Amino acid sequence: MDHYAKAYPIFSRIRGLRRYLSMLPSLRRFDRSEIAKERLKIINFYRQYGEVATKQAFGADRKVVSRWHQRLVKAQGRLLALVPSSTRPHRTRIPMTDPRIIAWIRQEREAHPRIGKEKLKPDLDEYCRKLGMPTVSTSTIGNIIKRNKFFYQRPNHKVYHNPDSAWARKAVNKKKRLRIKHSPQPETYGHVLSDTVEKVIGEMKRYFMSAVDAKLKFALTLEYPRITASNMKDFYQRFKAVYPTTIRVWQSDNGGENLGVFDQELEKDGIPHLFIYPRCPQIDTFIERYNRTIQEEFLDYHLDELIDINQGNQLLTEWNIYYNTKRRHHSLGLKSPLNYLIDNGGMSQMSLTYTVRESSHHLLI
Repeated sequence: MDHYAKAYPIFSRIRGLRRYLSMLPSLRRFDRSEIAKERLKIINFYRQYGEVATKQAFGADRKVVSRWHQRLVKAQGRLLALVPSSTRPHRTRIPMTDPRIIAWIRQEREAHPRIGKEKLKPDLDEYCRKLGMPTVSTSTIGNIIKRNKFFYQRPNHKVYHNPDSAWARKAVNKKKRLRIKHSPQPETYGHVLSDTVEKVIGEMKRYFMSAVDAKLKFALTLEYPRITASNMKDFYQRFKAVYPTTIRVWQSDNGGENLGVFDQELEKDGIPHLFIYPRCPQIDTFIERYNRTIQEEFLDYHLDELIDINQGNQLLTEWNIYYNTKRRHHSLGLKSPLNYLIDNGGMSQMSLTYTVRESSHHLLI
């Protein structure tokens, strides 16, 4: 093809176009840099008034202004040359963390992907003292997690219904029920909230019934093949068997599993049954937060193992015991629920050992 037959941009034959185009990025960068503007102002001031006045006005002597001017000349007048370069050192410090600490943090994060640096800190300090190693700070633990990418949780996007929607405002109660209007703030133990998480595992729907104490944070989760009132009654009886204190109030949503024989069982035990308003999950704050915890820390992390029901039940039992005896909670001063109960005189250490043993028995039968 002939050279003159080639296609050119519309403005390609304008004289000096390339020089102007090469200046555009420099001008845009210059507009964003107040330091570069100030340096150009000092250079112009120096040319007009000299070194003495420049040093008195800006504190910049002849050597500094000359260095800036040389950079501007070498860049052929591009104002980008006056933008300060990075002051990051060429050789940065390498953190000298004991490999055993890194391995311990990796092991804990792999076993419990959502555990945070604050909750890892007390257990790590105890581990370091046993091995005679110096402890590390909470921020160092966070830096180790980020630097080594100890992120094993699977992303989960949960969207809740809008409690201000027309559906929620127009909800009509077909049966007179005890209603709770706000999220509970109990001063004592015994206010229990329950809910069910539905999960598809191995092309089958699996249902995980959960209950948690609003103040103590003691929780239990069990798997059932269906959501029925009889299964909810069975779950309540198992929860009551392992719960370390007395159940005073039971709070739930308006699902059918919370009626029938289960509601009758609560009435027989003299426990008030409170229902939240439809499409208002913010009233169930504590159990909704617990649902997120168990999904992110257990269900999403053990999807492959949960396909085998027997193996899944064993893992779920171990996680229930871990959650109540070892996992630390910010609301409890970084203590586990049962340790918090012991420290506040709610039970003895001997009772704790008995409760853990009985929990394993009741959860596996």
